[in-house]
Amino acid sequence: GTAQCLIPAEPIRRKTAAVNTSLFMADSSRFQPNASLDVVGIGNAIVDVLVQTKDGFLSEHGLQKGGMCLIDEQQAEALYKSSGPGLETSGGSVANTMVGIAQLGGRTGFIGRVRDDQLGSIFSHDIRAVGTRFETPSATTGATTARCLIYVTPDAERTMCTFLGASTQLEPEDLDLSMVKETKVLYLEGYLWDSPAAKRAFIAAAEACRAAGGKVALSLSDGFCVDRHRESFLELVNGHVDVLFANEVEIKSLYQTEDFDTAIEKVRGCCSVTAVTRGSDGSVVLSGDRRWDIGIYGLGELVDTTGAGDLYAGGFLHAFTQGHSLESCGQLGALCAGQIVTQLGARSQVSLPELMQKHLD
Repeated sequence: GTAQCLIPAEPIRRKTAAVNTSLFMADSSRFQPNASLDVVGIGNAIVDVLVQTKDGFLSEHGLQKGGMCLIDEQQAEALYKSSGPGLETSGGSVANTMVGIAQLGGRTGFIGRVRDDQLGSIFSHDIRAVGTRFETPSATTGATTARCLIYVTPDAERTMCTFLGASTQLEPEDLDLSMVKETKVLYLEGYLWDSPAAKRAFIAAAEACRAAGGKVALSLSDGFCVDRHRESFLELVNGHVDVLFANEVEIKSLYQTEDFDTAIEKVRGCCSVTAVTRGSDGSVVLSGDRRWDIGIYGLGELVDTTGAGDLYAGGFLHAFTQGHSLESCGQLGALCAGQIVTQLGARSQVSLPELMQKHLD
């Protein structure tokens, strides 16, 4: 099947020796020449509906605070109707990352499926407005556009209810492989593994990108997602992903350990680069036998953690595709994450290049 190139049948060996030492310094020769895009992302095309609410609303609707649950179309409609006024914006983990990179001045593209409905129009307009190439045709039949109802309580905790809708209908034939072949990095989200069709599209795109000389980056997306697909993810991580993003919960889930340092040692050498975020404890970047501990940027009061990991990946990948050192990549990721948690939503309301100039130059 199509998985052969990405996941070979022979036993997978750790590729520790193959780590590219040029990654430690500023170097743009790590990418294929003449790439017209810096990062192309494939992910669920979701409209985020952010609603500030009280704890009482969560208990009234049986929602577990801080959790993420998948809901059906009927539940999505009912919750949407009973919610207060909200901020509606194009979202989805990888789409947030692409917008962050575009806001930093990077050249991005996004592949994901929406329906030809009102929310689909919001998604398409929003992502194109920041300069991200988005050319996936809208579905004319089937489920409506995906949405994520994000309830933010006064303590800045977010509780998410996601209806995946049309986003799960992404098929290999929907892929614009020309875009995939023109990018330095292809960025994929683990959530795609939940849909067999999207999973096939994910594998086809990774093969095409690799064949053209590009790098493949993966976000593990969510601890529950890792629980569902641990074996597949372990196979992918063992030598088929160049850059891995995870948070502390996800990396510990992947290796089924409660100890962070144990998980870090297990992932070391599986990918050229691994970046793991740890909330208020900052982040850790690994490559070969090197480790960088990156601190956080406290830029204001904590308002909403939506998009913190997505913007960390955005800052990191922007610096990475511009040939900066891995320590600089981690610092720009931390800066972007530090900004996004001081506001509602995952679209920065301040100029990220100005923020970069102020704190990093």
